Amino acid sequence: MGLKALSIEDWIEIDEHFCEQMAEKQRLLKHRHSDVFVSQGDTQLAQQESLSLLVSHLLQYFPEIYQLFDSRQGIYNKQTQQSWKFSDFADAPLDLAGQLVQEDLCLMMPDTTGYCLAAASVCFPLRWTLREKIGKPMSQIHQSVPDYTQKLACPVDNVFARLQADFSGLRFNWNVVDSPELNLAQQRYQTLLNDNITADNAGHTLWLRVERQTIRRLPTSGGILFTIHSYVYPLWQVVKLPQACEQLIQAIHKLKVEMQTYKNLLPFKAALLGYLEASLQVSLKSSFKASLKSDSNTSASLMPTPIFNSL
Repeated sequence: MGLKALSIEDWIEIDEHFCEQMAEKQRLLKHRHSDVFVSQGDTQLAQQESLSLLVSHLLQYFPEIYQLFDSRQGIYNKQTQQSWKFSDFADAPLDLAGQLVQEDLCLMMPDTTGYCLAAASVCFPLRWTLREKIGKPMSQIHQSVPDYTQKLACPVDNVFARLQADFSGLRFNWNVVDSPELNLAQQRYQTLLNDNITADNAGHTLWLRVERQTIRRLPTSGGILFTIHSYVYPLWQVVKLPQACEQLIQAIHKLKVEMQTYKNLLPFKAALLGYLEASLQVSLKSSFKASLKSDSNTSASLMPTPIFNSL
């Protein structure tokens, strides 16, 4: 599953799309609340533990954005100028937690079948809905993932069972999608060729979507808080760096047909690879010419690190 150790100060990320994405979360919560927040009974204590953990982290590492008010009875976001009273979310603390950060939040609680999705604030899903996942264990949540049962179920269950409160984990996942929207819950798997996407226009009709996923043990309740921060990059931006372009080409070629189907690549795979390979050749030629004039090359640091970490 590619899990790496995560420094606690890097648990939550705030990027240049913060205000825009927080506004979109508010819109979804206002008009589609039951679609983007769900919880099972008897999870309030674990939800409160999740909220307390998150608020403490935000106050420590992002004091320029968050502050408490009214004798610590509420929290204020200086950038979006929003405020919330903790008492208004006594029955659903995770609902408030999801409104504070760009990350989607999933609370996993242990039972006899393993760790089950007990509560979640997910505004930016990709081809799944909370209603179809709530209450299910990891094996059922990921039953559509090729080879999950055979190869990943046991390792994932072992990681969740052994996760310690003083260790947090980080992994990345990637997809190529034909929409820049973050909420793609209704997008379903397709196999028919999409004639509207070609090797000539793929740079402006396809996007690389990267999920930065973290897991943290809740020491009191024994639950696990799973976070998902979604990044979306237009393909024309990805190919600006030959390294990113080449990595994406290699990642696609390594995928089995079943995984290509799962990632919904088949409708535009030929156009995607055609665009990437042509762009790579152009970039390599340009880089070679530039190297003849200067010793300095474009740094990979110019591209957000989630792109490289996910491929």
